[in-house]
Amino acid sequence: MPGASVPFVIESDFLHTTRASYDAIATEYAELFREELAAKPLDRALLAWFAELVQTAGGGPVADIGSGPGRSAAHLHSLGLEVFGIDLSPQMVAFARLEHPHLRFEEGSMLALDLPDGALAGILANYSIIHVPDERLPEVFAEFNRVLAPGGHVLLAFQVGDEPLHRTEGFGKEISLLFHRRRPDAVAELLDQAGLGVHARILREPQREEKTQQGYLLARKPAEPAPR
Repeated sequence: MPGASVPFVIESDFLHTTRASYDAIATEYAELFREELAAKPLDRALLAWFAELVQTAGGGPVADIGSGPGRSAAHLHSLGLEVFGIDLSPQMVAFARLEHPHLRFEEGSMLALDLPDGALAGILANYSIIHVPDERLPEVFAEFNRVLAPGGHVLLAFQVGDEPLHRTEGFGKEISLLFHRRRPDAVAELLDQAGLGVHARILREPQREEKTQQGYLLARKPAEPAPR
């Protein structure tokens, strides 16, 4: 059938370029953002809120999807969560394992998570959906819904805007990264369509070197109804 291979081309292209780009800059990226959370009190507060919600709901495994060098996963671990990381870039995974040997980090794609249905109590996607094309985002959220247990929480962070940014250079190296800036209401609608109801929307103004507002969404998979 004409055009039948197009979805595969879109997926393989964006996954390949994202993986290759972060592999190329993994060490420099990790060093630059090593202490980033220390300068972002709102981000730390949101992670603490997310951790409390997961624990209050009974706890369980939490995946930091797009975990990069592992700083957010390590922070969630310090807050008492049973957390592990998943990242597309083998070099990012290797760095995270070296920096945080007490935690588990695996290679994987958020489009096809190697996890059973209902395996997670929570998902953190901290600036990791930003490289996913618009047409693939519903698949990502459907996958989040699949691996979350009833009552599980999702915390997303992303840059806010309407036009994507394409970067072809980073730390003096050739890369190809497309940053999809999105409006919180549009992302919230996609989450809702995937069965993940949004409970909070937060918009933060740019700080330090940021060029755009930053968006945060907290969503939850509905809990199973209580037996009668």
